[in-house]
Amino acid sequence: MIDPAQLAALAAIHRRGAFDLAAAELHVTPSAISQRIKALEEATGTLLVRRGQPCRATEAGLRLIRHHDEIALLERTLAQDLPGFLPGPATLRIAVNADSLATWIIPALAATEGFLFDLVIDDQDVSQDWLRKGEVVAAITSHPGPLQGCDTLTLGSLRYRATASPDYVARWFPQGVTAQALLLAPTLTFSDKDQLQDRWVTGRTGTRQALPRHRMASSQAFVDACLAGLAWGMNPQPLIAPHLASGALVELIPDTPLDVALHWQFTRLAAPALAPVTQSIRRMAQQSLVQ
Repeated sequence: MIDPAQLAALAAIHRRGAFDLAAAELHVTPSAISQRIKALEEATGTLLVRRGQPCRATEAGLRLIRHHDEIALLERTLAQDLPGFLPGPATLRIAVNADSLATWIIPALAATEGFLFDLVIDDQDVSQDWLRKGEVVAAITSHPGPLQGCDTLTLGSLRYRATASPDYVARWFPQGVTAQALLLAPTLTFSDKDQLQDRWVTGRTGTRQALPRHRMASSQAFVDACLAGLAWGMNPQPLIAPHLASGALVELIPDTPLDVALHWQFTRLAAPALAPVTQSIRRMAQQSLVQ
């Protein structure tokens, strides 16, 4: 049987990126962490951690980390049948896109008890990769699957609108939103993975444009930049509804939303323990997403 303390050390190193940070999280010395990893590598006969900045688990290490997470969730399920067994709150590592985090996920998580959440923030188009690698037990993703060993529930669509300040529109689109004007008007991008602005432009012009863009890895910064007249961007409707109502933001082309379908994907083994979270996420999605 693998020592749970050794598994916890491995998971902490991979997720915090350093032996000393893992030690601080587990309230032990860095020496104790090193000893646990050495013993685990000797017991398994393979390298489990690639030392560096940051430290990262190998493929074998990731498999053991997944085993560690599964044990924690199984213990929580066991506690439902054995009230005297109190394993403590289970940590759920979930991949979530930034716009869902900024608009509707937090209330869903807050409605559950007995969990600690470790959120991995990544684009909905790639969040499934975290689940495939075993780095998370669940993900908000744009991919419906199928993914081996996982189940998928359709949540609805997060609606985006291409928005900017009235002054910005008057400055950059005096003759309307044309393909030529879009080649000059600065837009926003969250990261290299963010394709929303490109998808909207392609849908309007029929061609893919080389858009000039500011890079900002923050949903709220997108809104603030648009309000300030710095750029136009694809903003989630729940986040900008008050600004559209007040006129502080306007759509570049009225009534041209872009809907991004979202799904809740999770490992089947974790499904029983995840049930309260799944129920809360589905309930909040019904209220917040386009159905």
